[in-house]
Amino acid sequence: MTSPYAQDGFAAGFDWGPVGAEVVAGDIVAVVDVLSFTTAVTVAADRGIDVYPYRWRDETAVAYAEHYGATLAVGRSEAGPDGVSLSPASIRRVTGITKLVLPSPNGSTIAKQLSESGATVIAVSLRNRLAAAGWVRKQVESAGGSRPPKVVAIAAGERWRDGSLRPAVEDLWGAGGFLGALDTDGLSPEARAAVAAYEVIKDELPESLHECAGGRELTQYGFAEDVAIAAEADTSEVVPVLVDGRLFRST
Repeated sequence: MTSPYAQDGFAAGFDWGPVGAEVVAGDIVAVVDVLSFTTAVTVAADRGIDVYPYRWRDETAVAYAEHYGATLAVGRSEAGPDGVSLSPASIRRVTGITKLVLPSPNGSTIAKQLSESGATVIAVSLRNRLAAAGWVRKQVESAGGSRPPKVVAIAAGERWRDGSLRPAVEDLWGAGGFLGALDTDGLSPEARAAVAAYEVIKDELPESLHECAGGRELTQYGFAEDVAIAAEADTSEVVPVLVDGRLFRST
């Protein structure tokens, strides 16, 4: 019996977090983690830096980075003025690297999980939502056949202290902006709700991104520049695609 949560029969669906990514399986899956994993990935891709998603920032991450000859991103508070972290601003400033292991308990974890499912995984933020939607439309058109690829947007969300999912409104906006740009009538009700959320906020996006919980949190910790970069809507033409463990630039 088909799961009622799978959003089958629609061209595009939407859900939250690792469990949603597993249940609402898609042929092409857009991972959306606006503050800050997928924004950081688009900034890296703009600069020609390949990103290797990794879940934990621990000894295994050190070994993983060494295996690929990559730089390991450190915590935001550890990076200093010349280091590189999950902060998009630090990635924009850094020089001399072409490979970056980017640990993240949310967006990176989902990307790694999906890479093992056989889906085509892309990183989507507010910065590249139009470019990503255009890329997906081309993939769907070129696929042909009686069943076009199903597209799913997964909002990564954040975590409460008890480990449970905290839906993050900025990821809802990013997913909705991407799904709306697909220009398809085949959106699931969940996907339509995400598009509606983006439409309500799109004309006041920078202000709302700074005032939402995630934006206030980063600003409180001294990373308001990261929020400003995340609000650079439709400025990036890159579409980072996950292949063999790395997110690399596709245009």
